[in-house]
Amino acid sequence: MDTFHSAADLRACVSAWRRAGACVGFVPTMGNLHAGHFSLVELARAHADKVVASVFVNPTQFGPNEDFASYPRSLEADRAGLAAHGCDALFTPGVEEMYPFGAATSVRVEVPQITQTLEGELRPGHFAGVATVVTKLFNLVQPDVAVFGEKDYQQLLVIRRLAEDLRLPIEIVAAPTRREANGLAMSSRNQYLSAEERDRAGVIHRTLSAMRDGLHAGRVQVEIEADARARLAAAGLVPDYAVIRRAGDLSMPAGSEHRGLVALIAARLGRARLIDNLLLDP
Repeated sequence: MDTFHSAADLRACVSAWRRAGACVGFVPTMGNLHAGHFSLVELARAHADKVVASVFVNPTQFGPNEDFASYPRSLEADRAGLAAHGCDALFTPGVEEMYPFGAATSVRVEVPQITQTLEGELRPGHFAGVATVVTKLFNLVQPDVAVFGEKDYQQLLVIRRLAEDLRLPIEIVAAPTRREANGLAMSSRNQYLSAEERDRAGVIHRTLSAMRDGLHAGRVQVEIEADARARLAAAGLVPDYAVIRRAGDLSMPAGSEHRGLVALIAARLGRARLIDNLLLDP
């Protein structure tokens, strides 16, 4: 596996692949990789001849009180894991390579509407940072296929809207969420949890399942959501939200809707802020 730090070197590599007729897959990450990330690489490999992964902790998607400085970084372990799972090239740019005029004065890419609820409401500017860096990475890699995990469901919708609206010739492939034995969605931030907290955090997936079961049993949405928040709080988590929304655009469903919905949870436990979701169709 080749490792590139500059955009020029990465582009030269990808251009050579393209001249040879290869289909290029891409997996963008912020590093500290785990089995969930490696499953994205394997899925990209199933869709493409060559796979590029990026490791870049993007400063513009962190708020002023978030964990940019302390975000876990493990580049050498990431490099070994990517090579073992079939990645052909790793792109690890510095901030100055991605933001040559400085992060604060960079051109920004905004995706309206879908970014103004849930994570977008709680983390102002977050999705502008995500959309901007992903657009830059798409421009550098110019992949045919890009793989994103379903765990970050709202982010997945934002990227799909971005690619469609900008008419980018990139297929966005969604990868199923990988989970621990207790149902906890795999995440780099799980390492903030103690062993006891990690076990307790399994309540998130159980709560999502209970929300699905409540909907199928004909319960009222507002009651389902209230019970979900109470269930999380009883386990010692602090919920930011536990909601049911339309899966296509995260808008509020009508009371009679029971298909095409998704349950989403964000909750804090110790040092970690955890998110997860579950599609609710039978």
